[in-house]
Amino acid sequence: MKTAVIVFPGSNCDRDAQMALRQMSGTEPAMVWHKDGTIPDGTDLVMVPGGFSYGDYLRCGAMAGNSPVISQLKAHAERGGYILGVCNGFQILCETGLLPGALMRNMGLHFVCRPERLKIETTNSAFTSAYAGNREIIIPIAHHDGNYVADDETLNQLEGDGRVAFRYVDNPNGSARDIAGVISENGRILGMMPHPERAIGGHEGGTDGLGMFESLMAAA
Repeated sequence: MKTAVIVFPGSNCDRDAQMALRQMSGTEPAMVWHKDGTIPDGTDLVMVPGGFSYGDYLRCGAMAGNSPVISQLKAHAERGGYILGVCNGFQILCETGLLPGALMRNMGLHFVCRPERLKIETTNSAFTSAYAGNREIIIPIAHHDGNYVADDETLNQLEGDGRVAFRYVDNPNGSARDIAGVISENGRILGMMPHPERAIGGHEGGTDGLGMFESLMAAA
């Protein structure tokens, strides 16, 4: 499985993503600087990591969403490649239109950083198939702008199409309908606020993030 991680100024989870992909795929992911604008040919999975791209100026992910590499990311999506956007990566994917909705300030206006229980809404996806038989997992969160919002029509469509991947058991940020992660219409893109790459080794407090990468390995 050939993987890549996009790095923006202000990314701070790119190394976590790199280590997770290296461990799960057995190969070294390409670290793509946002101005290079080139995702290597043959890449199966691109990970858009968490952090504070461009210092979260304007809106979280807004400036990164107009970076030179985004045209390559969209081309990768059009080819049917997989994309995993985590935390700030989720915000960026929404800003680019690759995923619907937006991420707003947490309802309590506080940064939240803790392990969070997630309800698995579907195992019928390339990102969640390995969670079959699991009702809940625990994945850490760390964000200030994780309040997922969309209009009722969009939310109803996500629900009806089975594109809600995860819900919060104890909603930490006010997200509409407790949504923690959503899948694109073609099933190849997932955006989520929790950090599966921080829950693969056990030393972080758990290994429930392994299923995400195992699912992608199987799909690819």
